[in-house]
Amino acid sequence: MTDHLPTDEVAPAVVRAVDVASSSQDGRAGPPADWNPRGPRVRRDAVAAYDEMRSRCPVARGPDGTWTLFSHADVVRTAMDPVSFSNAVSRHLQIPNGLDGTTHTAYRAVVDRYFTPERMADLEPAIHDVARRLVEGLDVPGPIDAVHLGARFAVQAQSTWLGWPAELEPHLLRWVHDNQAATRSREPSRTAEVAERFTAIVRSLTDARREAGEDGPADVTAELVRDRVDGRPLTDEEIVSILRNWTGGDLGSMALCAGVVLTYLADHHDLQARVRSGVSDHELDAVLDEILRIDDPFVANRRVTTRAVTLGGRQVLAGEQVVLNWTAANRDPQTFGDPDEFDPVTHASDNLVWGTGAHVCPGRPLATMELRALTRAVLDATTAIGPDLCRPRERALPPSGGFTVAPLLLR
Repeated sequence: MTDHLPTDEVAPAVVRAVDVASSSQDGRAGPPADWNPRGPRVRRDAVAAYDEMRSRCPVARGPDGTWTLFSHADVVRTAMDPVSFSNAVSRHLQIPNGLDGTTHTAYRAVVDRYFTPERMADLEPAIHDVARRLVEGLDVPGPIDAVHLGARFAVQAQSTWLGWPAELEPHLLRWVHDNQAATRSREPSRTAEVAERFTAIVRSLTDARREAGEDGPADVTAELVRDRVDGRPLTDEEIVSILRNWTGGDLGSMALCAGVVLTYLADHHDLQARVRSGVSDHELDAVLDEILRIDDPFVANRRVTTRAVTLGGRQVLAGEQVVLNWTAANRDPQTFGDPDEFDPVTHASDNLVWGTGAHVCPGRPLATMELRALTRAVLDATTAIGPDLCRPRERALPPSGGFTVAPLLLR
């Protein structure tokens, strides 16, 4: 649902970039790779590997010629320079995150209308009801997988917001799982299949609302079908792209966020007790942002250079792909000191969990509200959240972050 998060369209664009980035302008082979972003070291412990790369080689060339930026300064510089670093990195239409300049501005204005403070305030009671009902169905005391809980909540919350029927839940949960697996596979045929499946779901809903006209439901999906950009109606392709960005990006991301946040609270009893004792929404949001900074599940976004640039003393040619590693940037000791130190107030201004620059996440108000609602519901229904020592946690494999399995015990 955001400019900031990876979607099912990542893998095809990476494949496309290989031909551009693996050679120099005179046709000769480029320099040797500095690292392998999907190699065994990264697969064993991605966060530690990113930390090591930031200290050893903060601008690193991968085996496909793609450059990865690990330092906070380089990531911010790139995100804040849309002239030198274009977002048009995918072969697919991506609204608004794959657009640049005035075109991005026009579509971003459309998207931003759905996340105003007034609209979020109106939606918040319904989202809290979704979280409360879901948590009431859990066995307390008993075990949970925080990632699976987050995925179920994300589907139900998004369906409530968009006006989608409850019977879609198993199909969307399956799609989240298949989409993550396809992205990891880097196989264009798999990513294309899951993208087509999502398009079919969306079009069945938008077609029904278009056919119903004024007799149809008055929900966000129907509103989007009637919306306009630059004075003209949105096309079907544009509507699908926006809904893919909102829903495709958010469902998996909310599951990852829930896994990271609930696991961190389970491991840090003093912080859990502090939140349980009563904090304002503003204070809780700061806590959530800082937890996600320390273990950022939103690993990276891509740009492509429009001209030759120098980053970290290294020459990057025009047309080469650059990856902004948010996870590494959010743990840069040059900005945050000890990256594992929990200090939400001091670190807030430099926190990049939701991105920065023109493409900062437009859906941050909704995503934060959802995560706050789920966290409060779990804490309200329990006296303690602890690690499940009988079941191992499983970290997500690149290019994802966070956990794929996060077992916890509710008491």
